[in-house]
Amino acid sequence: MEAVKSAMPLYAIAVSLLAVVLIGISGKKPNLREFWTIAAGVLKFTIVASMLPLILEGNVIEYSLVSILPGLDIAFKVDALGMFFALTASFLWIVTSFYSIGYVRSLNEHAQTRYFMFFAVALSATIGVAFSANMFTTFVFYEMITFCTFPLVAHKGTTEALKGARRYLTYLLGTSVAFQLFAIFLTYNAAGTLDFTQHGILAGQGSDALLIAIFVLFMAGIAKAAVMPFHSWLPAAMVAPTPVSALLHAVAVVKTGVFVVLKVVLYIFGVNLLSELGVGTVLAYVASFTIIVASIIALRQDNLKRRLAYSTISQLSYVILGVALLTLSGITGSIMHIVLHAFAKITLFFTAGAIYVAAHKTRVSELDGIGKQMPFTMAAFTVGAFSMIGIPPFGGFLSKWYIGIGAIEAGQLPIIAVIVASTILNAAYFLPIVYAAFFKELPAGEKAKRREAPSLMVIPLTITAIVTLALFIWPSVFLELARMAVAGAM
Repeated sequence: MEAVKSAMPLYAIAVSLLAVVLIGISGKKPNLREFWTIAAGVLKFTIVASMLPLILEGNVIEYSLVSILPGLDIAFKVDALGMFFALTASFLWIVTSFYSIGYVRSLNEHAQTRYFMFFAVALSATIGVAFSANMFTTFVFYEMITFCTFPLVAHKGTTEALKGARRYLTYLLGTSVAFQLFAIFLTYNAAGTLDFTQHGILAGQGSDALLIAIFVLFMAGIAKAAVMPFHSWLPAAMVAPTPVSALLHAVAVVKTGVFVVLKVVLYIFGVNLLSELGVGTVLAYVASFTIIVASIIALRQDNLKRRLAYSTISQLSYVILGVALLTLSGITGSIMHIVLHAFAKITLFFTAGAIYVAAHKTRVSELDGIGKQMPFTMAAFTVGAFSMIGIPPFGGFLSKWYIGIGAIEAGQLPIIAVIVASTILNAAYFLPIVYAAFFKELPAGEKAKRREAPSLMVIPLTITAIVTLALFIWPSVFLELARMAVAGAM
């Protein structure tokens, strides 16, 4: 493996920060403002994709920005795992930007310029986490995500929105400062460095009790992963506009949380050390508890976005479950679930927003017959739902399959029961929506007249639904990156 020195990771992060300025000064010209949003998204994705061939050849790209203390730098490293996450996030930003334009214009949302500015900062911070070379850099960008998404959650300015945003900030910032920052300090004190290293940096760096304590602090401090009991901020954040909800669930916030958990497990502790400490099994069962309980709670939600929120809490714990198994297939499934869940879940949130814009409906109980009025939207919803359930040939089947194989490799047969049970629960809270949309009659007085949301919303949700299907048939690039990441860590 060759380390290539290049500022490309910095450019990928900086491009949307530059866009913030351009969006701000173009606030009175909406078309120009949104041109900068789209242009920055396309340029960011192009920069990220341009690094892909080097990574697939087995190289890494490194760039050090500034040294704070010995072993404490703001530095970037593009490896297979970081590339996997950055490709997903940068592509979905483009799609979400188009969708956002259709959404905010259709509803004549206030403060649209502020909305797009903070949106751009959030994606810069997300790419910063993806390409961080050490835990210190990760923490800086992790907190940047918290602060720049707070105004997005509070965007509507209502009492409910402000209350939800305060809970969002309290949970994410409170756990991060109380637990994660302490874990980072203890790690630096024990190892003398925070650099991400294959096989980890903490082996032999302290007593088992200390290492277990550091691990627990890290897991408690990464509340963005929404593992129970640090999850209630996520349903509270559903007061945000739907594109923001899509951003939170599919790209920036919860995905960043589980991505950081992967980094901590693989590159701070390492598979061998966690196996020796025996904490992987504990983490797997905590994730299993979250998967089942969140699914049961989702069943009881009539508000569509809240049902999707609890689905996310459940589904993202698959990423944690897979890596906690500490096996080749389990970790591969864990990484793959990041992209497979991202496309399926963003499709579901896009459809929820389209339903709200076109039909002003927010509840599952209001969706009888809506497939006759919004066939494209509800067909996309069906694709996303089937992927969440794990039905082939939809993408979500792949990650569940790999995690199931990983459970067998680890000798954790109860985990198979968890996967089966959660699949049944997924079907129980998604299939009734699909059935009601296509097979029940419209409420009295409503006609089966086509009334899809604007094309700027329908086209993005159609694209993400198609990709959800395509990732089952052609997962090659993402699967190769996942296998490279696992091979380097095992």
